[in-house]
Amino acid sequence: MVLVTGGTGFLGAYIIQDLVEKGYKVRALRREGSKLPFFVPASIFSTVEWVESDVLDVVGLDAAMEGVDTVIHAAAVVSFSPDMKKAMRQVNIEGTANVVNVALEKGVRRFVHISSVAALGRTRSGETVTEKKEWTETSLNSVYAITKYKAEMEVWRGIAEGLEGLILNPSIVLGYGDWNNSSNAIFKAVYNQFPWYTTGVNGFVYVKDVARTTVLLMESTITGERFIINGDNWSYEKVFNTIADAFGKRRPHRKVTPFLALVALITEKVKYLVTGKKSLLTRETARASQSETYYVNEKITTALPGFQFTPLETVIRESAEQYLRHIG
Repeated sequence: MVLVTGGTGFLGAYIIQDLVEKGYKVRALRREGSKLPFFVPASIFSTVEWVESDVLDVVGLDAAMEGVDTVIHAAAVVSFSPDMKKAMRQVNIEGTANVVNVALEKGVRRFVHISSVAALGRTRSGETVTEKKEWTETSLNSVYAITKYKAEMEVWRGIAEGLEGLILNPSIVLGYGDWNNSSNAIFKAVYNQFPWYTTGVNGFVYVKDVARTTVLLMESTITGERFIINGDNWSYEKVFNTIADAFGKRRPHRKVTPFLALVALITEKVKYLVTGKKSLLTRETARASQSETYYVNEKITTALPGFQFTPLETVIRESAEQYLRHIG
């Protein structure tokens, strides 16, 4: 029996799909009133034992982990919005501590934690990042990064206390999902002809590749390690242009310089105040999108011989086709 937290989330749903298709018995948490994702077949979710609870409910977690051999902890709040700070601290840090503590109490054997490359800390522009990178306190670290780093500290504590644990650090996860949430907002923004682009570089990875590596590592005997899960390092300009081409939309045409970043932030803030629609562009995303960071995936490809990441161009093309079918 495998328990998945965050099972109704973007990545969690695909992890469940991979587990079910491999024949595992799956139990998953879902908040009361939450809807099951539309982007994974309903037949997959019909085989799952759903528990109405969340990671802040210790009693619910205790019941959910009864008879569980492995926990895949994918629940998290992902946001760069200032008004989500409290939620991120509660769910990402306190929630992870709760999951780790209950797993130890219930004698769970194996624990796979889905973190983020953000938990490795702010990088210098042009830096190549491996799993050996150490966190450095700096005012440039986002609140999200800080909460994911502190969540990892709870997992390392659990490993020290006896859990067979692993930490996965995916880069920016892309694929077909709800484009109103998570990193898939990039697809929606480009579809709506968001005008800004930047030449900054970051890592990107297919959601199904993250799900596959999660399950493969769960099945392995590796413990006490972290793995960067990254497919390709592309500039944001290239990502945006490729998505725009796949949608048949105009490419972003306004390059974000430091001055124009401020102008864009003000413009998007005014738009939010008028329409109530949150923007993809915040002070933190604007800053991060101008940096050049390259993530190395050699450790994961060595640990999983024969595994190959899906080329990002293929990911974008196939995902765009699915989005177009859904909105059509």
